Amino acid sequence: MDRMLYTAMSGAKHTMDQQSVVSNNLANVSTAGFRAQLQAARAVPVQGEALLATRMSAVTTTPGSDFTQGPIERTGRTLDVAMQGDAWMAVLGDDGSEAYTRRGDLELDSDGVLMSLGRPVMGDGGPIAIPQGAELFIGADGTLSAIPEGVGPEALVDVGRIKLVTPALGELVRGDDGLFRAPPNADGEPGMLEGDENARLVSGALEGSNVSAVETMVGMIDIARRYDMQMKLLSSADENAQRANNILSVQG
Repeated sequence: MDRMLYTAMSGAKHTMDQQSVVSNNLANVSTAGFRAQLQAARAVPVQGEALLATRMSAVTTTPGSDFTQGPIERTGRTLDVAMQGDAWMAVLGDDGSEAYTRRGDLELDSDGVLMSLGRPVMGDGGPIAIPQGAELFIGADGTLSAIPEGVGPEALVDVGRIKLVTPALGELVRGDDGLFRAPPNADGEPGMLEGDENARLVSGALEGSNVSAVETMVGMIDIARRYDMQMKLLSSADENAQRANNILSVQG
């Protein structure tokens, strides 16, 4: 009897974890540059003092992300950029480490620092600052050019270059803040990727999320039905146990 309970209980727990991943993907279906999170389940022996070789439970894991490129749409906005191919943009994470993102709806803060969702965009020498009131242009290689306020096009100057990297397949790891980072180095410190001179971006465009709303909605319905089935298994196991107790009490 307890085999059914272990199977249904662990299956229900896995289904709830899976639902949270799918729900997060669906919530970011319109987030620029979002990468869908993958999930998987595997069977492991039940741990503890009551360990039995015949008892197994399911454990959910998030082994990685879907790095398929999302659709690129033209916006015409100067501060919108979309990374081409496998390129990623470097930003300064909340923990002070260098992180990487594909989200390109950039902004300027009150000090003229180029930001991506409230995080400074990294250049060759750190965060990039733009002169106040300047007209900004972003080149395909990430070079930032500005015309100071009150002067003509002949005063165009370079003010920095967005750091673009091209990580190897599987090199980036998603953090709890939604940003991606390189694996720690030999000293255990946060890793940092070298800038790629050949990486390119598209100015005036944004890359959309690679989450399919239709597929994700179908997945949520399937998960909900499986959860209902596992709850019915738990109810059936409880009913069977009660009937067995009644039979034993009568025979006693």
